[in-house]
Amino acid sequence: MRIGIDVTAAVTQGGGIGRYTRELIHALAEVDAINEYRFFSAKRPSTSPVPSPLPAAPNIQTCPAPLNERWLYRLWYRLHLPLPVQWVTGKLDLFHSPDFVLPPVSGHIPTLLTVHDISFVHYPDVYPPKLINYLKRVVPWSIERASHVLADSQATKQDLVDVWQVAPEKITVLYSGVHERFQPVTDAGKLTAVRQKYQLGSQPYILSVGTIQPRKNYQMLIRAFQPVAAQYPHNLIISGGKGWLYEEMMAEVERQGLNGRVRFIGFVDDADLPALYSDADLFVFPSLYEGFGLPVLEAMACGAPVISSDASSLPEVAGDTAVLLSPQDQAAWTDAMLDLLAHPDKRTALVAGGFRQARQFTWQTAAHSLLEIYQKLVTSS
Repeated sequence: MRIGIDVTAAVTQGGGIGRYTRELIHALAEVDAINEYRFFSAKRPSTSPVPSPLPAAPNIQTCPAPLNERWLYRLWYRLHLPLPVQWVTGKLDLFHSPDFVLPPVSGHIPTLLTVHDISFVHYPDVYPPKLINYLKRVVPWSIERASHVLADSQATKQDLVDVWQVAPEKITVLYSGVHERFQPVTDAGKLTAVRQKYQLGSQPYILSVGTIQPRKNYQMLIRAFQPVAAQYPHNLIISGGKGWLYEEMMAEVERQGLNGRVRFIGFVDDADLPALYSDADLFVFPSLYEGFGLPVLEAMACGAPVISSDASSLPEVAGDTAVLLSPQDQAAWTDAMLDLLAHPDKRTALVAGGFRQARQFTWQTAAHSLLEIYQKLVTSS
């Protein structure tokens, strides 16, 4: 098969869907040396947060377009010019878009679209209005045109059925995985090097990972952390690139008198994440809505005890190996952090369960399942 995959997110986004796409295509490259892959992308920006993100192999061809992402979106989704991806990739048997929107394709080939979540429908107030208008217009249109849809979780699949009446048989759940590099880091030199690189100092810390945007619910977390900071020496470290509408989160630190105790350290290189997770006394993930919530599993795989929101897909991902709380219940988050910091035995029990939970999710399993889906779509077309 000649399989086209849109890897634009992999070369332009450090976290989130960028990381998802990078992990998935690397796993595909490991398990499949037979089929041909054409990695389509918009023109890479001159300053990218992602160095050399794409795998290289004899059966992989990278196919960057001469236009950047903004221009392609204007042509495809504003002007509706039917300029097919084959203009860049050449002939294809199937095209897969792993980032919500499906560009034009020619030749009536099967198409696969990944929809990670529809948080923009449930929480429109945490997105810029222009982005909401774009997603509400383009995502349903892409779903309608796609031959088949991948959802990150059963929760997202059910959302697609309930909100847009997508036929259940048109949707397959493909779980993400945890890369083998996510395991406890015990080397003192590596831990110290990461602390120095991100200027964490020597204080113990509670960690959260995710793009700085309102859906991640960091304002509530900062307020919940204030009583913890009054009793313990821990800092709250928030790792993630700046997304949108993040000014209020920064202002919340000032309002709570937590300057120096809450640290936004920006995007962390993938290679540094295992040490960052491993050195945390707690990992907290208060998100209002997630299609999957990969950082929860990565933290577990590195031996961090997890407190997570119980919203959307997160109970599905965390199982019974995390403390699950309403993302709205600030007092419960304060109490849970205080309780776990005061009781090492409870943290140890969560860590043991987290190792078991994380081992159930691998990118190799995801890649093999995806290959089966590709084969079925091409065979039945």
